[in-house]
Amino acid sequence: METCSICLLVLGVASILSISLAVELTFELPDDQRQCFHENIDRGVNCTIEFQVVTGGQYDVDMTLEAPNKAFLHKVARKQYDSFSWQATIRGTYTVCFSNEMSTFTHKVVYMDFIVGDEPTIIPGKSPHIATAMTQMEVSSATVHESLKVVIDYQTHHRLREAQGRRRAEGLNDRVMWWSIGVTVVIVVVMVGQVLLLRSFFSEKHAHHLYQQT
Repeated sequence: METCSICLLVLGVASILSISLAVELTFELPDDQRQCFHENIDRGVNCTIEFQVVTGGQYDVDMTLEAPNKAFLHKVARKQYDSFSWQATIRGTYTVCFSNEMSTFTHKVVYMDFIVGDEPTIIPGKSPHIATAMTQMEVSSATVHESLKVVIDYQTHHRLREAQGRRRAEGLNDRVMWWSIGVTVVIVVVMVGQVLLLRSFFSEKHAHHLYQQT
């Protein structure tokens, strides 16, 4: 995953349903800037927000979660990764903001996973809160569904780690390249200086010999 050049790059919307809303996106957070996201949530809905800084600087941002009544539900400073779950007690617009105002020249790339509500059951007509008997096919389907969810989560986190590793490898490669160029320039300068110095020794001796002959 390369650093996106636009302000916001939506990687994927896992599901947009009347019961559950899960949004995953990766966005750029410019230096000395702040970006906020808003979501209307009903009272009593369980929510989870998770973020991770993928690239940039010291891999840290500030994050705040604000309720409709302007009260802060969660606030962290200079974190690379964080996860927070809560139940909405007020119906309205909840705001999550990410700040890179502590950085004056380094932009960040941030991954965010915003889950609103419980995931609906994959078996039509069966409530996840009521224990009912399921057929062998329904049990197998539920097991496969849960396993696929785990696989998707692992894939997402492995992509994030791969992006971090690639970014660090590219930075290390740039440093090695510029260090090699600097060392090469120093060697060339020293070599030319030695040649000029040796030539000056022989030139002075030859001029002194001609002066004695005259």
